Order: sequence, then C-alpha cells, then structure tokens
Amino acid sequence: MKSSEAQLIKGCCQGDRESQRELYQRYSAGMLMVSIRFSKNREDAEDILQEAFIKVFKNIKDFKQQSTLGYWIKRIVVNTALNFQRGKLYLFPMVELDDQSNIPVSDQALANCSLQELTKMIQSLPDGCQVIFNLYAIEGYKHSEIAKMLKVSEGTSKSQYARAKNLLKQMISRASNINYEKYQ
Repeated sequence: MKSSEAQLIKGCCQGDRESQRELYQRYSAGMLMVSIRFSKNREDAEDILQEAFIKVFKNIKDFKQQSTLGYWIKRIVVNTALNFQRGKLYLFPMVELDDQSNIPVSDQALANCSLQELTKMIQSLPDGCQVIFNLYAIEGYKHSEIAKMLKVSEGTSKSQYARAKNLLKQMISRASNINYEKYQ
C-alpha cells in the first residue's frame, strides 16, 4: 500500500526500513536522471544517487516541508552532484559573449534527436560547461546563484553557458545531418 508523503517522512525519521525503501523506490528513478545529467557516466551517476540518498535519510528529520519532498530530495541530489564534480571542475577562460558563433539549429534537427541522444550530448560537454548548462537551462538557477554556488564570477557562468549552448548546437547539427543521411 502506498503511503502518504507525511507517513513516509515520519517512517523515515523513525528509521523504518519499509518507509525508506518506499521513499527510495518512489524517487530514485527521477533522481537518477538528475544525477546522469551532472555526470559523465552511469557509474558516477549511481554513486551520486547513493550518496544523495544517504544524506536524505540522515537529514530527513530536518525537512521543514516548505517545499515538496521531491524538490527537497532533488536539491540534495544536485548539491551532491556538484560536490562530486567540484574537484574536477574545469572552467574555460571567460570569453565575450559577442565572440560566440551563432550556429542555427532548426526545430527539425532537434526533433531528430532522442532524449537519450541529448543526454549523451550534455554528458559529453566539458565539466564546467556541463554543470553550468544543467544548473541554468534545466534546473532553472540564475547566473548570480550559479556564480555563488560554484564560487566563480557571474560572467564566467554566462560564458560557460554560452559555450555549452554552442557546443550542443554543433553536436545537434552533426547528429541531425547523420540522422538525415541515414533515412535517404
């Protein structure tokens, strides 16, 4: 029987293994997708997820219910992924945004890419670009927030995001040409 969110939280706070298993089963698949976006491979993503859920179970007693449980868990996963990446985070030198080439990508090119292909493209970005792209484009953080989180300038965050977008546009264009040629 599916427990309510409040019952799950109470059970997890009391160390009830059944509640912990149900909470993990309810949220792990979605949180694995978050972890995958911030990692280079599935093994790293699974490590991030495992570490994040250890933190969830350890700190669930501090959950204030000012947001949904899913959002709270997602924040822990994102922070765990950032900590995991922090040691190897390499940010390219800041470049002026005007210097970035504007590579057009048609809606058709994007439509030819599957979610799995797009995820692999994001995973193949350089670490700094990957992290900032995920935080800005997918998680919805502002550049000022990202700058504080990563201890970089706001300009560096914007520059890395612009670089990530252009790299993704190039990858999508190449993938689209390959896919288009495949069907002719």
